[in-house]
Amino acid sequence: MKKLLRLLLTIALAMVVLTGFRWYRYVTNTDSPYDEIGIMLNNNMPSPINAWGCAKLETTFTGSLPQRGCAADDGTQWK
Repeated sequence: MKKLLRLLLTIALAMVVLTGFRWYRYVTNTDSPYDEIGIMLNNNMPSPINAWGCAKLETTFTGSLPQRGCAADDGTQWK
């Protein structure tokens, strides 16, 4: 039972680390703000993390339309 719990915790930790790395790689990229997986990850992050990611994307892609989770009510302005 202890080995199973350790295995499950290791898998959960690995998933958190991989998801966090993928999200960070998305918000710090310089190619495109329209990566579907990155948008989904950023949109599902807690509010402070999402706000930081949106701010980072806005500074990198100022001239482009904001993606879901970073757009204001009208959908054309950054939050």
